[in-house]
Amino acid sequence: MFDLRWIRENPDKLDRALTRRGEVPCADMVLALDSARRATQTRLQEMQNKRNRISKGIGVAKGRGEDVQPQMDQVSALKTEMQELEVSERNQGMELDTLLRTIPNAPHDTVPNGSSEDDNREVRKVGEPRRFSFAVKDHVQLGEGLGLMDFEAAARISGARFVVLKGAMAHMERALAAYMMDLQTTEHGYTETSVPLLVRNDALTGTGQLPKFADDLFRTTAGHWLIPTAEVPLTNLVREQILNEVDLPMRMVAHTPCFRSEAGAAGKDTQGLVRQHQFTKVELVSIVSPDDSEAELDRMTGCAEEVLKRLKLPYRVVELCAGDMGFAARSTYDLEVWLPGQERYREISSCSECGDFQARRMNARYRPAGEKKGTQFVHTLNGSGLAVGRTMVAVLETYQNEDGSVTVPEVLRPFMDGLMSIGADDG
Repeated sequence: MFDLRWIRENPDKLDRALTRRGEVPCADMVLALDSARRATQTRLQEMQNKRNRISKGIGVAKGRGEDVQPQMDQVSALKTEMQELEVSERNQGMELDTLLRTIPNAPHDTVPNGSSEDDNREVRKVGEPRRFSFAVKDHVQLGEGLGLMDFEAAARISGARFVVLKGAMAHMERALAAYMMDLQTTEHGYTETSVPLLVRNDALTGTGQLPKFADDLFRTTAGHWLIPTAEVPLTNLVREQILNEVDLPMRMVAHTPCFRSEAGAAGKDTQGLVRQHQFTKVELVSIVSPDDSEAELDRMTGCAEEVLKRLKLPYRVVELCAGDMGFAARSTYDLEVWLPGQERYREISSCSECGDFQARRMNARYRPAGEKKGTQFVHTLNGSGLAVGRTMVAVLETYQNEDGSVTVPEVLRPFMDGLMSIGADDG
């Protein structure tokens, strides 16, 4: 969320940022609403002063025994008009606040221009895709062939975009998450955190999913929302808080189910695990001081990369262009893993630096060392470390064998009771 004073002073910068994102410039609309509200506030203050003067005069007139009914009628009329103006000012404020909350973050100056994923910039490639001496199967063929992945059963229970995993494949999903959590907590300094899966409106507004992306979420009849990512509860742990600089950076990690309606994904990845309504993910969140946010993005990206390196999965790092970034992001690196079944790189992690955009929405601040009163907004970052289902897709397809079995990556074997491969007998 933007500082309104900054928009007043830099309307052209806001519109340029929105244009870079492919959004409609709206500085004029913001300033018009702001001006109307300020005019109403000024009028209210003037009327308040006038009422105070008349009320004071009534007291003096009463002391002289004069007729004060005309003045009392004036005060009554002013009170009625002020009540109407207060309603108007409140509505203008709500309209302005709603507009401000629908404006995406401004891209960092270093973010490349562009309108779609075709304009993203490849930063580096790591590892070479495996060359197969046999016909490659995709993860659906592998999972169903082994009898350990059942989409039909899931559809009978829940409909499309769900799956039932069985036996060693369900174990692999759990093992991947445990491996990721151990790596991030024991080697990278993230604090393991267990968070609620149901959140209120304010939490999703704080991280930027509401109000603009309500259609992408699942809502309960009790008014809670199912989390689309653990970024929401993790980041909101600092909402309405004033932290001490000595406590920064805060680095947290959580393994949770995630729930997304995929409202805008009609016809995309209808088969398999790549785009599901329910999936599990290991999420990284950092809360830092403004001076450290850019370096923290590089660090977080490296922490996510390490998972792929140790699984020996080929991948590439891509810097997203302004038009392809998420709503709250100021800059983003995507990790894209090679999927042999699709013969292409697919996103498996998105690491974003949000500046103070989310912090303003959450009123999350810190007190710099040595200052007793002054506070600043923290900077927030989030990233997948990694999406578990997509990681399993990459493992199944990369480590498949000609007979349809799948070799278990070496680093996963301690998390799978030493199992070296998954075959048809591992249900």
